[in-house]
Amino acid sequence: MKLLQTRIKNKVLKSMIRILGHERHAIIEANKKDLEAFQKEDQALYERLIVNDKKVDEMITAVEAVMNQEDPVGQELSNRTLKNGLNIVNTTAPFGTILIIYESRPDVTIEAAVLAFKANNKILLKGGKEALNSNLILEKCWHQALEENGLSKEWIKLLHLKREETQEFLKNPTEPLDLIVPRGGERLINFVKTHATCAVLVSGRGNNFLYVSEHADWSKAVNVIINAKTDKISGCNALDKVLINKNLPEYETKLKMLQEKLEQHHVEILVDDKVSSILPQKETVSNSEIWHEEFLALKLLIGEVDTLEEAIDLINTYSGKHSAAIITEHTDEAMEFMHNVDSAAVYHNASTRFTDGGQMGVGAELAISTDKLHHRGPLGLNQLVTNKYYVYGNGQVRI
Repeated sequence: MKLLQTRIKNKVLKSMIRILGHERHAIIEANKKDLEAFQKEDQALYERLIVNDKKVDEMITAVEAVMNQEDPVGQELSNRTLKNGLNIVNTTAPFGTILIIYESRPDVTIEAAVLAFKANNKILLKGGKEALNSNLILEKCWHQALEENGLSKEWIKLLHLKREETQEFLKNPTEPLDLIVPRGGERLINFVKTHATCAVLVSGRGNNFLYVSEHADWSKAVNVIINAKTDKISGCNALDKVLINKNLPEYETKLKMLQEKLEQHHVEILVDDKVSSILPQKETVSNSEIWHEEFLALKLLIGEVDTLEEAIDLINTYSGKHSAAIITEHTDEAMEFMHNVDSAAVYHNASTRFTDGGQMGVGAELAISTDKLHHRGPLGLNQLVTNKYYVYGNGQVRI
């Protein structure tokens, strides 16, 4: 796809803002068809599927925010002239074609596309069948915005492929792919990594941990735990595991207080062997695999640790390397935790629910990357470009 002027890209986004507002009712009605057809046994997936007036407003806000951001393409990263006279300029450049695979969440059809397009990338959207009607009307909106401004619909395209066809497309793509972003379970991620012939940026699972130090402000700890667990259970930044230092003053009393508070919010509590002696009526986990699990439900596992080092070791062993938090009033302890926990985002005295492009000041996000190359955390506009060297000479040859 050719390099577009910023003015043209912004005109498309301005059209899209108008079209989303105009088609608001049709978008919500299309989404109702998806909701009616959905089997509600997976509450988290159902929550992600919902499009209402608030969600359409958020879509419009996302497009507007990206439109107002500086174009990330063609930004000079470095400029140096060598002794031989060569002028070497390193600048940002589009990836080319991005494929994103995701389920539910029709808002991804807006956020992923607006980011990819502003960064001058073509994007292929492979949404789940549960959001088909929602995604079809959103694709129609995109195509109208593109064609109003004289651009091809090929810039933003839904892939209408069944699961088996998607797998075959990954093995033998019918067009060049430069970057794949899988947003799904371990099976999808592993399959993409195995078969992709281009770069893969993984938007991995959550399974986020919080450690309560013996130096914690208990009121602060409880408020953060409740928010991180109950604010949005379908978020990949929701809390799944809490580790509490047994040396916390009034440890047993505080555990019982936490149980009572969680039950007020209808949270199912699981405990490890040590905590079960204090909360004996709660289910004790017997299978270590549950420590790897992302719940996406009103469920929380509480475990006991002796030291900060033990907490760090458990988190690095079992977490999804997405987000982790420590509650402590000792800054040195917090820094040791944050330096040594291997997660995309680490928190001191704050909820993991802030691992989000909008909340972190990045704006709309393509995904939350749990990989270490080329970026970790929210993938915003500035992360959807690569770089390119422009070398200017006057007949130089290497000797």
